[in-house]
Amino acid sequence: MSSPSNRPAPPSLKQQRAEKRAAQLEKFKKRQAAEKRNRILGIIAAVVALLLVAGTVTTVLILNAAPPSGDREVTSEDYPERLELYPDLEATHTESRVTYDQSPPVGGPHNPAWLNCGVYDVQQQNENVVHTLEHGAVWIAYDPASTTDDQIAALVELAPDTYTVVSPYDGLDSAMVISAWGAQLRFTDVDDPAVTDFLDEFWRSPTSPEPSAPCTGGLDGPGRVS
Repeated sequence: MSSPSNRPAPPSLKQQRAEKRAAQLEKFKKRQAAEKRNRILGIIAAVVALLLVAGTVTTVLILNAAPPSGDREVTSEDYPERLELYPDLEATHTESRVTYDQSPPVGGPHNPAWLNCGVYDVQQQNENVVHTLEHGAVWIAYDPASTTDDQIAALVELAPDTYTVVSPYDGLDSAMVISAWGAQLRFTDVDDPAVTDFLDEFWRSPTSPEPSAPCTGGLDGPGRVS
């Protein structure tokens, strides 16, 4: 049994206070370090989230608004031979009626008011549709004398939801014609793969004089269906 004289002396009040302050200081430092670490992690997470949102928005805008890429796969073997191109067309405004070299026209002087994109069951004025082509739209015209109701319905189904005009056109030398600014393709079968090739190349084409200019807010022609 040890004697009282061999027992360690209890810490003094001063030592107890010092030890308590040291423990509190260590606890405070740990809390500060944890808070700093959490702030840094929060900032990093916020930056990553912003980058992801920006990347997603950019991707959506590119996919929905940008014209098709030039790197495309042609599905019709005779598409290049059948495609008619008309470069260097004049893109001026005129209130007068215009005699065009192509039928339907694919560009040239046109009315200051563009035709709103959509489906029409009445033939539209050339000068208004040409202005719509200037904005990058395509025009799917059909001869009502040689096109069935089923074919017309299939054309409407084929047409993109925006930047497209579908309308009858009397006296065509082909049952159906798809046109863009400076380009045209004649066809007789709605399922013709060359039509898809044309849409891939010229729908909202950057080669039009005013690509992605409005296709709405202009003139509603007679007989608009949708």
